[in-house]
Amino acid sequence: MLQFNDDNFQSFCNELAERDPIFKNILQQHSYPPMWTRPASFATLIHIVLEQQVSLASARAAFNKLKEKIGQITPARLLQLTDEELRACYFSRQKTVYARHLAEAFISKKIQLNKLTTSHDDVVRGTLTQVKGIGDWTADVYLLFALQRTDIFPIGDLAMVNALKEVKQLPAKTPREDILLLAEPWRPYRGIAAYLLWHHYIKSKNIKL
Repeated sequence: MLQFNDDNFQSFCNELAERDPIFKNILQQHSYPPMWTRPASFATLIHIVLEQQVSLASARAAFNKLKEKIGQITPARLLQLTDEELRACYFSRQKTVYARHLAEAFISKKIQLNKLTTSHDDVVRGTLTQVKGIGDWTADVYLLFALQRTDIFPIGDLAMVNALKEVKQLPAKTPREDILLLAEPWRPYRGIAAYLLWHHYIKSKNIKL
């Protein structure tokens, strides 16, 4: 499993720029993207669950509120909170259910993150998505940001897909299958392509992170 790190990230960006002019243009316009990473932890998975279908700012506010409430975010500490206490940390009813299922999966050892760090991408995705509330997007973001796998292409990410449609001048209703096909020549660096596309999206829309 190929992983990116501080030593190879920019060279992988350069490799993509040689393969496809859209990435060359992104690098010329915006320079290299930040190498966004997060710890491989339960807290990171909770943060990604909070990011589902809301703004990054809203998710961060909920995550910080939870941290204020319980300090270190662990499965046991989260499960001690009542639904009302989680609601006070800006958790929706649905995300309260998801967070509890995730915490229980850790306590029952259905998920063991130390094993996932050396597992194949598909095994990581399969293990995570057996938990209620964790779909492919959440697993893909974990694989990219926490495990730094180079070839994860989060097709469920609206910002990335919209950026791709913009730079490739694709019709708004381009089917998912066509987008996946388009990304094939970028293997094994489709994850780096996602970083470049997110970077373009953030810069072109002047989004403050």
